[in-house]
Amino acid sequence: MNTYVSVDWKSKYKAWVNNYEYMISMFQMKSSHLDPTEHTPRTMQNSSSSKLPSQVWLQYGSCPNGTIPIRRSSNNHQTNSYSHPRKVIVTPSHSFSVALTEIYSYSGAKGNIKVWKPYVESVGDYSSSQVMLRNGPLTAFETAQAGWAVNPFVYNDAKTRLFAYWSVDGMRNTGCFDLTCPGFVQTSHEILLGGDLDPYYGAEISIQISKDPNTNNWWFKFNDKEVGYWPGDIFQLMKYQATSVRWGGEVYSQKVGTHPHTETAMGNGQFSDHVFRRSGTITGMLIEANSNPPRQPDPETMFVSSDEWSCYDAYLLTRHVPEPVFLYGGPGGRNNPMC
Repeated sequence: MNTYVSVDWKSKYKAWVNNYEYMISMFQMKSSHLDPTEHTPRTMQNSSSSKLPSQVWLQYGSCPNGTIPIRRSSNNHQTNSYSHPRKVIVTPSHSFSVALTEIYSYSGAKGNIKVWKPYVESVGDYSSSQVMLRNGPLTAFETAQAGWAVNPFVYNDAKTRLFAYWSVDGMRNTGCFDLTCPGFVQTSHEILLGGDLDPYYGAEISIQISKDPNTNNWWFKFNDKEVGYWPGDIFQLMKYQATSVRWGGEVYSQKVGTHPHTETAMGNGQFSDHVFRRSGTITGMLIEANSNPPRQPDPETMFVSSDEWSCYDAYLLTRHVPEPVFLYGGPGGRNNPMC
């Protein structure tokens, strides 16, 4: 069955009240936090501005002020998106390749992520690249994350799409993608969560998540434009701080850690390429640590991790470059007998 996607617009206040009737008085229209780029070296600001991907839906129209765009699909998108984390998200079925730092208390992070369209083997698999903040134990961590994903189960196609996600129990039973359950509050009328990105062959998007110190809400910016926020009150530990910042890729599949392994790719399906950077790549990495202004993380406080090195790898480039560059990815089990 063919799938078509169109966009509705809805009053942002009405959409928010439907999900948050018990918090009406706390609605926030704009972050009160300083823009991290005000403290960012000029060489790190919009390093990819000459080829920022745009959202395809904007070619056909826009939403008026006071409303937000909501993605609509003929294949019961709302049901799929809501049930996806509850049905198939199990931590052992995730394979991550990330650069991370976790020696401070963090109130924000940013990264410029190359956009690709990785191969995804089955409807139950997905591949994503994101900026992630988290706090809590390995099996029950709280997290807010955003980036791009190819996720046929949620979006009913194999396009590369912008996403936001949250969970308070290690991505097991709580949380969801985008606006498909109470959690994320959208304020932008220009940006569509779940909207497909174009171009997607190596162009970069800027992803930033920062906590508003006055409200404890975690704000998400896409290409330096505010999209909305996760209310601080949906978290317990993350309401006050994150203890880990992670940049990188993720593959979800029931065939992760098994043989035969899933053929779902990470990044662009290539292992890390630190020469030509023709792989998953993240630049412009920033942290907000211990309530200080945004800055580059010290490479000595960063390390890389991959759950399956023979399937998806990770490499942090720090020499002969003005800033750390993280490279990652791999083909999974596709034409890769070592995986």
